[in-house]
Amino acid sequence: MPDNKMVLINRTFIMISVCLLIYLSWHYMLYDMTMNMDPVASWSVADVFMLFIMWAIMMAGMMLPSAIPVILLVDKLNRQRISSNQTYTPTIIFTFGYLITWCLYSVVITFLQYFLHHLNLLTPMMDSVNLSFSASILIIAGVYQFSSFKQNCLNLCRSPLSMLSKGWQEGFKGALLLGLKHGSYCVGCCWFLMTILFVSGVMNLKWILILTLIVVVEKVMPKGEIISKYLGALLIMLGLSYWF
Repeated sequence: MPDNKMVLINRTFIMISVCLLIYLSWHYMLYDMTMNMDPVASWSVADVFMLFIMWAIMMAGMMLPSAIPVILLVDKLNRQRISSNQTYTPTIIFTFGYLITWCLYSVVITFLQYFLHHLNLLTPMMDSVNLSFSASILIIAGVYQFSSFKQNCLNLCRSPLSMLSKGWQEGFKGALLLGLKHGSYCVGCCWFLMTILFVSGVMNLKWILILTLIVVVEKVMPKGEIISKYLGALLIMLGLSYWF
């Protein structure tokens, strides 16, 4: 089979796999996302594990759409290396490494949510019951948008070629490590935005969609780094409105 057909088949397989994972994640959020709404003191280990599963699937559905450009870029670089008879970095393994970082984030935010329930800052419906707590999250999230750490991570997400060129590693292990590295920048860029769900409601589909679109705009759209700062100002003003 001609090489260009093999390239097309490989690229199609990658995109179908990523899009299928996005679809399954959103199908879960739309139709299957449920949690134990009893007081957290009565939760079992299984309940906490299901909370982690919920966060992990949410993060896959929310973050993968904005990661498609870099996944396609890795695939393009791989095709160039294959055509030159060089070793390459499997794109699917790179994507798997990217998802692992968000699974690790899901572990952290699962235990954070469990702790917040114990402090009676969240209702059994998983949204804030305290105006000061809500205001603090929104204001800190807004301030974080202006931080150099956030902006550096966002720049690396928006322009990943330099990171891929400098950190390129071949083979399955190299692909996994490269995916973990890019995923860590993505977590650094977006982690505090996800905590806004503690204000709106962790299972609030409207806000899940809004935050997904915000991440896509920040990371993919022109002037996304400027838009992120406008968003930060909006979050600060919204947080202050809780106090006045």
